[in-house]
Amino acid sequence: MKRNIIYIAATISMLFFFSFTSLQAQNEALKYHRGKYNSSEESLKQYKIPEWFRDAKFGIWSHWGPQAVPREGDWYAKNMYVEGSRQNKYHVEHYGHPSKFGYKDIIDLWKAEKWNPEELIKLYKRVGAKYFVSMGSHHDNFFLWDSKLNKWNSVNKGPHKDVVGLWQQAAKKERLYFGVSEHIAASYTWYQSAHSADKEGTMAGVPYDGNDPVYADLYHEKADKNDTEWYTTNPAWQLDWYNKVKELVDQYHPDLLYSDGKIPFDYVGRCQLANLYNSNTSADGETQTVYTCKHDAQSMGVLDVERGAVQDINPDPWQTDTSIGDWYYQRGQRYMTSDQVIQMLVDVVSKNGNLLLNVVQTPEGDLEQDVLDILEGIEKWMNVNGDAIYGSRPWKIYGEGPSMENQEKGIFGGVKDVRPYKPGDIRFTTKNGKLYIFFMEHPTESIKIKSLSKSSTDKTTSITSISMLGSKERIKWTQNDDSLVINVPSKLPTYATTVYEVQFKK
Repeated sequence: MKRNIIYIAATISMLFFFSFTSLQAQNEALKYHRGKYNSSEESLKQYKIPEWFRDAKFGIWSHWGPQAVPREGDWYAKNMYVEGSRQNKYHVEHYGHPSKFGYKDIIDLWKAEKWNPEELIKLYKRVGAKYFVSMGSHHDNFFLWDSKLNKWNSVNKGPHKDVVGLWQQAAKKERLYFGVSEHIAASYTWYQSAHSADKEGTMAGVPYDGNDPVYADLYHEKADKNDTEWYTTNPAWQLDWYNKVKELVDQYHPDLLYSDGKIPFDYVGRCQLANLYNSNTSADGETQTVYTCKHDAQSMGVLDVERGAVQDINPDPWQTDTSIGDWYYQRGQRYMTSDQVIQMLVDVVSKNGNLLLNVVQTPEGDLEQDVLDILEGIEKWMNVNGDAIYGSRPWKIYGEGPSMENQEKGIFGGVKDVRPYKPGDIRFTTKNGKLYIFFMEHPTESIKIKSLSKSSTDKTTSITSISMLGSKERIKWTQNDDSLVINVPSKLPTYATTVYEVQFKK
């Protein structure tokens, strides 16, 4: 019994020693730019969201990479290894079994031969984007930058180009703020399907190519059986994530960094956040960098809601990230209309948010005509109504109308980002003492706005004039005790959402 007790005590001591030395090693490895911010929550909660982001309102994202090659949509690198899935069936039929032809071989097919970043950035600026975000790496662990830590990158393979670097050069030339997205933190568990094998059929039991240790630097090692959540619990992988994202940040100093999930890995993630913020500060010591993450940013960054919107005005600026179609190119997919994009933008901005919109590129890197048509519709609307969006702030309420009742929930929280609107649905923004009223759909009769009634307790509601942006027609209106009534103009534009500028008595 005494021997057993001594053995147990010795084992506990050794575990404590190794845990302590491991933590020491981790702390030594987690180095970041010295500056205002450190890894503590208290330090990071000093963060102030830069004014450029508050004013920008609209950004465009290139969610693009080798997974576009098969033209089968998002998550191809994972689902091609999921027996019986749509993408697995396609892969086997067109490329062969994933034990012989894996994702590593798809990468070699990505050439980006029609990609012209300069022309695309010019287009996005013309459409109205104030910032642009490049994919850094998706969950496929393929880096779109010139990495020294991962040989699976776009300089060594595929198009043999520094995709992030070339996007950044083009964005800077057009004076757009530049961001990158990292999805690496989730890749360690996401990619475990590549370590599987078919359970049925003639190839049952034959390991997929992810089991080959030669390719572990792409597919990662096989995870512990209990390591199955979105973010890995493996400390070595967490440190690997830190080093790779640090390389990205230190090499390109982006204005914005996006993580596909909450702040990864607690302490490790906070170290990376300190590195990001300290790497880009203004003369007054405030960081000019934006960090967006999902769920709760805990006052250390900007809340991002994927394919959704917050339900009411958020006290802090936030962001919706969404795509006009699938996240990666998919043949035959249906896209949002330009009216739907505009309505989504208006709803988001009225609630103190920004819209980051993925514009789907072909595997070759260009845009198809239907996508160009959508962008043209957005540009047309922005040219007339952009003043009501850029630099605006929320009003006392974000809107009125039937769409505010029984709102459909978003996929990842909040409310759905794209939804039908009806005549009578209204949104508001304000800027420079003016109020902007957005009629989300063409009204069929005079619109009554209760929050602008004469009896309102807000003294700023003494209205002197109302005009429709882009129109010279005189707008007829009446401010009654119970509502402001705006008559429908005789001529309405072809786009769905019209904007009215309200001037108040000074």
